[in-house]
Amino acid sequence: MIVGTISKITGPVCVAEGMTGARMYDIVRVGAEGLMGEVIRLEGDTATIQVYEDTSGLKVGGVVESTEGPLVVELGPGLLTSIYDGVQRPLPVIAAESGDFIERGTVASALDRERKWDFTPTVAVGDEVGPGTVLGTVPEGKTITHKVMAPPRTKPARIASIIGAGQYTVDTVVATLDDGTEIGMTQKWPVRQGRPYIKKMDPTTPFTTGMRILDTFFPIALGGNAIIPGGFGTGKT
Repeated sequence: MIVGTISKITGPVCVAEGMTGARMYDIVRVGAEGLMGEVIRLEGDTATIQVYEDTSGLKVGGVVESTEGPLVVELGPGLLTSIYDGVQRPLPVIAAESGDFIERGTVASALDRERKWDFTPTVAVGDEVGPGTVLGTVPEGKTITHKVMAPPRTKPARIASIIGAGQYTVDTVVATLDDGTEIGMTQKWPVRQGRPYIKKMDPTTPFTTGMRILDTFFPIALGGNAIIPGGFGTGKT
């Protein structure tokens, strides 16, 4: 466990000493309330930390504890039907527990650990699998079908066991490969690392906004990117 102490506080940035072993972009918990922060600079055993919450009340000498891992997003059933803040804290869950304002140091699971989802396997024992192989499907609402896939770093192998159709929580191991690898219904992925892909498809279908001036002079492709610059409160949304 990497534990340091605060030596300097400047607005949302603080400096901690004794952080030997910490890495760039590691997530840390700052102070007694466990405020979320991220290491943005390292110099010897000194770490500069960007705190993502109000730093009022922090004091020099306060404890800084590293999670020894980067900020990650949790991918799994329930992701597309929930609402999150910028660090994937579920806002409806927090509102139900503590009201409409997020208290400092609040920690909440991104996915519901208790809810059971209908899982239907799409592979069988002995089938070959690799990165991106669909192992099963989970209906998420009336229009979304969540595909449970082998993680991108999965080495080619065969299915040794696969659970049957039924209701399971997101922490359930759905398949085991013949090399001993267990694959669950969820995956965690570092937010600063792009997801791998085999091929990117060029957008070919126009996205019709219904505003003729945009559709004529500034056409947008379905699946493409666009930017609308403007100040706060000027009607971008």
